Amino acid sequence: MIAPPISPVIIFLASIITSNMIFANFLGTCSYISVSSEFKTASGLGKAVTMVMVLTNALNWLIYRFVILPLGIDYLRNIIFIMVIAALVQILEMFMDRFLPDLHANLGIFLPLITVNCAILGATLFMVIRNYNFIQSVLFGLGSGIGWWLAICMMAAVRERMAKAKLPPGLGGPAIAFIITGIMAMAFVGFSGIFTIQ
Repeated sequence: MIAPPISPVIIFLASIITSNMIFANFLGTCSYISVSSEFKTASGLGKAVTMVMVLTNALNWLIYRFVILPLGIDYLRNIIFIMVIAALVQILEMFMDRFLPDLHANLGIFLPLITVNCAILGATLFMVIRNYNFIQSVLFGLGSGIGWWLAICMMAAVRERMAKAKLPPGLGGPAIAFIITGIMAMAFVGFSGIFTIQ
């Protein structure tokens, strides 16, 4: 299988801006809406998601190329990918509990939920479907993680400012979050002619 002739730099930039996991693919929106009420917590979760996304893309690429394909067990790939993601999240949670206890306490239940963040599995599946090589896969994971981090930090910054504003009763909570997400998505779509990945 030959990797597509796309520069890894283009893949990296496109995954942040024009193919953003939140704004273009609508993946990972559950934790994006839930944890975006405070900037510090949102930024911490964004960093954790980025780290997991880079590591899982790298590990899952190696496992897919050197274990799954040679053994002919492609029908088990999603289960194997989810197991790798779950193991990495457990390791990350133990690391944060030991070395970053404040952030671990702030993230609470949302840290283990990184395991079921569909943006992470989505990045891995996009990598396989698009047949990226190792460098392309790692940079796609890094760009996707940074794009997700950027999206949740932007949302948290807006929601912190809006906490001081008076909103109509029907727009509180998730309703205004979806409206803001739609507006930000339209802004990001404006860059769609610059970087394109398939």
